[in-house]
Amino acid sequence: MVIESYVVVHNIAKRHNIAKRHNVGTLARSATAFGVTELILVGRRDFNAFGSHGSTSHLRFRHFHFLLDARHFLKGKDCDICGVEIANGALPVNEHPFKKSTAFLLGNEGTGLSAKECEICDFFVYIPQYGCGTASLNVTVAASIVLHHFGVWAAFSERTRDGNKFIVAERPVKQVRYCTETEESIIAERKSRKEHTRNGFFDETRNEDSTSNLLDVLFSE
Repeated sequence: MVIESYVVVHNIAKRHNIAKRHNVGTLARSATAFGVTELILVGRRDFNAFGSHGSTSHLRFRHFHFLLDARHFLKGKDCDICGVEIANGALPVNEHPFKKSTAFLLGNEGTGLSAKECEICDFFVYIPQYGCGTASLNVTVAASIVLHHFGVWAAFSERTRDGNKFIVAERPVKQVRYCTETEESIIAERKSRKEHTRNGFFDETRNEDSTSNLLDVLFSE
């Protein structure tokens, strides 16, 4: 049985489960380091890729408009959905409570997972803390810890090292991306973006060369 891991980013207009501008780029870097198969964007497609250090070129992206569509896709892959949240019934991640391929859904740094996000999860894990100085971790730090534990449990093969660095694969000729939307829905989404005030997460500029518009590039032909 092939074991895979996924990360789900729920990206909507007034709330985001990653929240801060540069977190998604850093998350993509961790995803490539720990063997994530795909990063799944749900809702809006745009994010700021600052901090990825080019790792987005080595990561597959998939987009859905709705959480239930993402859940349907993941269940078709016989994949558990794991919420990373300090919640009642959550299991400590260091106990490796995994059974098969798993997709990880991370909560907003301020408010955690929403009720709708919790509804699609099969189980929850949390990261035990041993110091008294903070109530929770930065979401990308938490993601890195959880993805590393999953990789250990799944016995992913360690990447070859060269000196004090791991060897980076050659950049793919063409980025792999999967988009479920039509040309009409893309036009409607862009119109909606112009009509509504963005929050602090989304980039205000529309420079087509900007890394903040990476998903517009990835999902265009």
